Amino acid sequence: MKVNVQCYAGAKADQRPVRFQLAGRDYLVEEIIDQWYGPEDVFFKLRADDGNLYILRHTLRNNAGADDWTLESFRQSS
Repeated sequence: MKVNVQCYAGAKADQRPVRFQLAGRDYLVEEIIDQWYGPEDVFFKLRADDGNLYILRHTLRNNAGADDWTLESFRQSS
């Protein structure tokens, strides 16, 4: 599922997500729990301001030359 993401841009663009929009609702990133890399992707496991866990994938380049963000996983906190 595609996600709109706003990022912190430090030494490089789109360094880490700080806010994202899903199903018309805005979520603030409270904590980045983990981050790992694939050949063309960066994954972020994070906790949002609703207390739930999300895994977002940042695909660095798609066929059109643009960056894409997708929701890969969601876990509701108990």
